[in-house]
Amino acid sequence: MTRLLISETFGPTIQGEGPSAGRPALFVRLGMCNLDCSWCDTPFTWDWTGKNGVAYDKRHELSHATVDELLDWVDEHDTWTVVISGGEPLIQSARLAPFVEQLLDNGRNVEVETNGTLSPTKHLAEYLDRVRWNVSPKLSGSNVDVTRAENLPVLEQFANIPTAIFKFVITNIGDLFEADELVDTTGMPSHRVWLMPEGRTGDEITERLPWVIDKAITRNYNVSTRIHVHAYGDRRGV
Repeated sequence: MTRLLISETFGPTIQGEGPSAGRPALFVRLGMCNLDCSWCDTPFTWDWTGKNGVAYDKRHELSHATVDELLDWVDEHDTWTVVISGGEPLIQSARLAPFVEQLLDNGRNVEVETNGTLSPTKHLAEYLDRVRWNVSPKLSGSNVDVTRAENLPVLEQFANIPTAIFKFVITNIGDLFEADELVDTTGMPSHRVWLMPEGRTGDEITERLPWVIDKAITRNYNVSTRIHVHAYGDRRGV
């Protein structure tokens, strides 16, 4: 029986970021991540040592759920978009595949949020064009070494998947130039690129937003804010 390592399930709520921002959604947040961003808003999925200030207890934060249990939870709701987030969901891609398959067969819209370091092709190849891939490559502002944060061949794969979009968290001008370079190097179409100001509070996001909008317009990029943060602050499960 296929079981996934999960952090939490929540919703109905809204998707707060990217091209689906504002749409009703259910969230399945998986545990574990292969990166350790300094501004990560979900360190409870991976930070067991206190790198980001709090040492979370893995035994308390993570649990196992079968695909059938997760599908039963989804079926309790009439919300048709299911967002699979993390952590990094593609760490569990082999176990994730049957869940994605069943969601799609049941008529759900599926979004997978990934950092773009792991290829989806091995276990999820037949679903590539049926899933919305929200790819968020980590830039220098995340304080993750570039050799770990950027996997150019994988980003090129995503650039060739029509249903993949790219969301860059921007903390400073250096992040912006780095995003530009990744767009050019990997062939990301500009109309599938979103810039999002980094911020854990609505005030932080609002402060950076005008500058990010100006830079996006000159590049033909899109802009995303974080609706859930503006509405609820830095809370879990919303």
